[in-house]
Amino acid sequence: MFLSWRFSASVRKSQITFNRLIRQSDDVVSAERKFTLEELKNHDGKDGRPAYVAYKGKVYDVTDDFLWTGGDHQGEHAAGRDLTEEMALAPHGDDVVERVKLVGVLVK
Repeated sequence: MFLSWRFSASVRKSQITFNRLIRQSDDVVSAERKFTLEELKNHDGKDGRPAYVAYKGKVYDVTDDFLWTGGDHQGEHAAGRDLTEEMALAPHGDDVVERVKLVGVLVK
């Protein structure tokens, strides 16, 4: 039992480390694509367009997230916008952006 728990903890730690490395590599690659607020508006998830949102200066693709249908997040938020201020009022933490793909950075 102890050996099983120890192995399991080791695997979990390796997976977390691997996920961080993948995330960091995504940050480097995706940070090369820059979006203005005007360009972000074109990624609203409507009429077959991808759904992108900005948060804390980064742009994420929420197109395939089941909570974002047609660029709408449960009637509360719309894609194609910077949601940094709105996230402060959200019932969840900012860790939710970790489950969607980083596609670029927001520039002024």
